[in-house]
Amino acid sequence: MPAISRAISLVADEIEIRFVRAQGAGGQNVNKVSTAAHLRFDVHASSLPEAYKEKLLALKDSRITADGVIVIKAQRFRSQEKNRDDALQRLKEIICKAMVTQKKRKATKPSRASQQRRMDSKSKHGKQKALRRKVED
Repeated sequence: MPAISRAISLVADEIEIRFVRAQGAGGQNVNKVSTAAHLRFDVHASSLPEAYKEKLLALKDSRITADGVIVIKAQRFRSQEKNRDDALQRLKEIICKAMVTQKKRKATKPSRASQQRRMDSKSKHGKQKALRRKVED
């Protein structure tokens, strides 16, 4: 099963993968063979640490249901094995994306020189526009 990090990996029993018929063009292969992988992963029932579960459930992702189940449908390839691997890889990406924290922004002030350059350019632009006005006697 895919390893999320060195210490954390997913258990095979927690991931439910069913194969269904794929959509779209493909001729006889699409009509006969169930190649699309339909993956379901219940976040609440998983063995992930609580921090991972909380961040996953807080994600605004359409693939996560209100019940806390991640649903992924992989049908990019024509073989079951490739679609299965693709679905597992996408599950790993969702979990890794949830654990990335944004760096805190430090408030900064523009330098005095940059403020002066800005004011100079504004006054230059204003003078240029003044030259375009109608000349009065």
